[in-house]
Amino acid sequence: MSTWIGETFTSDVGWNHLEKLVGIGTRMAGSDGEREAATLTRTALSDAGARNARLETFDVQGWTRGESSIRGERSSLSPGLEHASIALPRSPSKTVTAELVDLEYGLPGSFAETDIDGKIVMVRSDVPDHYERYVHRREKYYHAVDNGAVGFLYRNHVEGCLPPTGSVGTPAAPIGEIPALGVSSELGARLARRFDGEDIEISVEADIGGATSQNVHAELGPDTDERILVTSHVDAHDIAEGALDNGAGTAMVVELANALAGREDDLETRVEFVAYGAEEVGLVGSEHHAEQTAHDDIVAVVNNDGVVGDRTLSLISHGFDGLESAVETISERYDHPIETDPGLGPHSDHWPFVQWGVPGYHVTSTSDDVGRGWGHTYADTLEKLEKRTLREQAVLLTELVVHLASDDATIEHRPPEAIAADLEDQGLAEGMRITGDWPYDRDGN
Repeated sequence: MSTWIGETFTSDVGWNHLEKLVGIGTRMAGSDGEREAATLTRTALSDAGARNARLETFDVQGWTRGESSIRGERSSLSPGLEHASIALPRSPSKTVTAELVDLEYGLPGSFAETDIDGKIVMVRSDVPDHYERYVHRREKYYHAVDNGAVGFLYRNHVEGCLPPTGSVGTPAAPIGEIPALGVSSELGARLARRFDGEDIEISVEADIGGATSQNVHAELGPDTDERILVTSHVDAHDIAEGALDNGAGTAMVVELANALAGREDDLETRVEFVAYGAEEVGLVGSEHHAEQTAHDDIVAVVNNDGVVGDRTLSLISHGFDGLESAVETISERYDHPIETDPGLGPHSDHWPFVQWGVPGYHVTSTSDDVGRGWGHTYADTLEKLEKRTLREQAVLLTELVVHLASDDATIEHRPPEAIAADLEDQGLAEGMRITGDWPYDRDGN
């Protein structure tokens, strides 16, 4: 056992792949850079020892960023702050002029309580401490749409002149209804102070058309029908290196393949590695995979999206008792802290499987902050991460995957209606319905 631990803790395989990913430039869904990243990942998985490394392509809604702007009619926004706004991906290419309304946190009730018909709405990217759940960007956007807003500004709560990005659109209508821009905390404060209740102009230019993305697949272990999925997403928003979100997750998948190749005889169930495309624009790659594969054969999904950002792993286990106990086993075996959260997290590439009752983790790392921090901003860069953290977490996750692949692990699937009921109980169903992500009928089936 100690040999593989030492090799993993001194390995540069995952980190070297991370450096290659952040060096590509844009990895936006459907771009040449995303395909280059997928091809590099296929090669890295093959070099690590995984077999049948391959790309599987699928169609995706294309969206390429053009110019965007915010202008006030009464006075300028202030020198140096104009740069602190960016179009949200899949925003329509459109210019509107209307009264600005600052809804602060943009909690669901505030949209109905305020007259926003025909106006431009601005909301923050966080929620107050007293609110019972996180309200996702897309939920706030569609509350604005449904209540008649003609424009949407998404204000970062993290200071530093960093506008946040993140897509809009629904599965049925990939391009959003109203133009949407992310603005920095500082620009948002100035807009609220000087233009709340007055007309502003917001403009988005984008090239919208068809595109192609791809998922990367490779395998290790015995040729069983049952399998463990070890996943990440290879795409990233086009404004940054995407080191944390999600170069680190894909680097972790490669590092796990490297470690598990040396422990292949310990695997009693096949392990399939998948690096998804087009996650940032609506989980398109994982949805494609979930539609094409048999769910009953999947023992568990180990989805890496948010690893390496902090020292301690945090695994959302979605109410699956077997997943919770598996983490406890590994934590006790190594006398090492691993946080777990039994709640539901309907965002990232585990969800197209978990929503139908397939056991799945969202593997991330602890943070006391609300939201993504540097993620989805220009500041998502390599120097925010540490090689030591990648290696340490790879040791724990390697052992977890081996345990999940053993006959000792018992992980029961859950009925979809139980997942639907939990979404209702945890206050998540409302947001999923308004964003078009609710997959169930009224009975949860």
